[in-house]
Amino acid sequence: MSRHQGNGPSQRQLRVGEQVRHAIAQVLQREQIHDDLLEQTVVSVSEVRMSPDLKIATCFITPLGDVDGQAVVKALAKHAKFLRGKMAPYLSQMKYMPEFRFRIDTSFDNFSKIDALLRSPEVARDLDHSADEADDLDDSKSERGAE
Repeated sequence: MSRHQGNGPSQRQLRVGEQVRHAIAQVLQREQIHDDLLEQTVVSVSEVRMSPDLKIATCFITPLGDVDGQAVVKALAKHAKFLRGKMAPYLSQMKYMPEFRFRIDTSFDNFSKIDALLRSPEVARDLDHSADEADDLDDSKSERGAE
């Protein structure tokens, strides 16, 4: 059996993480957790990262709406063992049921910051300037080709 030598997650970790993400989404969608905050909050599970031994699942969540994300993480962590039991039918092929850890997914915040930066007047001006230079280079190449 070959070992994964790269820096990133193995194909197996990615596959199992996606299966766990679907299972968590199913359990949360069915509203089987009796917690006032979780019953009133729509939670998106954007990614699940598995440890190399597949025994720890770090779940990145985004609560939708005007809700305190840290409070949702605490509520999910409080019910982690219950979730683990409810996911057993969805993950029956796994030898061990992973331990669940919950984190706020900040990637959407990063995307919006980058988008705002790219839309700023200074960057737009620089991009227009770079595009003009590229057009000038293309024009000079086509003129040389015509000679």
